[in-house]
Amino acid sequence: MSSLPVMTLRSLKKGQKAVIADVTADGEMGRRIRDMGLVPGIQIQCMGRAPLMDPVALRLMGFTLTLRNREADHINVRT
Repeated sequence: MSSLPVMTLRSLKKGQKAVIADVTADGEMGRRIRDMGLVPGIQIQCMGRAPLMDPVALRLMGFTLTLRNREADHINVRT
């Protein structure tokens, strides 16, 4: 267990890197999030946000993924 603080993925700033700690979503949303490759242990980087701050663009495993804030709130990360 790491002693680094845990925060939601929505809290990441542009350019900030983090590692996924856990996914708290259940059901269909949880399955969808995990199917996109957002699983514990994966390193991600916040690439930026749309003008109204939703969605957020993430870089992971060599590709860019956009995620709505309502989905990002269910992903905890360690910086």
